[in-house]
Amino acid sequence: MGCANNQEKNALEGEVEVMTVFHHESRYGSSSRVHLVWIVIMCMSGVFMTDEIVAEESSSVATATFGGGCFWCTEAVYAEIRGVKSVTSGYTGGRIPNPNYKQVCSGLTGHAEAVEIEYDPAVVPYEKLLEIFFATHDPTTLNRQGADVGTQYRSAIFYHDDTQEEIAKKVIAKLNESKVFSSPIVTTLEKAKVFYPAENYHQDYFANNGYQPYCQAVVAPKVAKVRKVFKELLKTE
Repeated sequence: MGCANNQEKNALEGEVEVMTVFHHESRYGSSSRVHLVWIVIMCMSGVFMTDEIVAEESSSVATATFGGGCFWCTEAVYAEIRGVKSVTSGYTGGRIPNPNYKQVCSGLTGHAEAVEIEYDPAVVPYEKLLEIFFATHDPTTLNRQGADVGTQYRSAIFYHDDTQEEIAKKVIAKLNESKVFSSPIVTTLEKAKVFYPAENYHQDYFANNGYQPYCQAVVAPKVAKVRKVFKELLKTE
């Protein structure tokens, strides 16, 4: 997602989505990227014994925060997952309070576009959220996802406690050791800071704007991939 005002953003979307798709296609190839997803899943199944998902929801709520490039994509992916109670697009990991979209897009505030996920760990464990995270973006490109370039698009895991940090370290080490990706993972591990929800028009963006070119070319394929590969994790309603 390029940074611009609404009018400029709409005008640029046609170019941005083509550049993004070509970047992914040229880096791995479409069939190779599907294969990568399966490799990530198989690799991570050997890290933790959490393959079975508990069907019954509980009253427990935990928080996970991830930056995987454009938050329109990340939000849409996790909104599909059973046990996820809410997904909020926003900004975190920066230096100034209450940043807005334009400020974050400048790359000068240090914030990343990210999503804050409220989830029931009895239904979908943190390990599964990480599995989806690594399967639906490129964690090997520094400060970049496709045509979206800048520190605000960095691949980042914002851990909320020591347990999340340790799990993330083990997952990254396992994926690197298994050489799942052609290059080393550059995902940063950052202690969670204040999370600032993004402007209202960014929330549920794909659900409300699925017809837009960027959504059709970039977001929709990721959602389709999740529906196919993680179908056992999808919400039934």
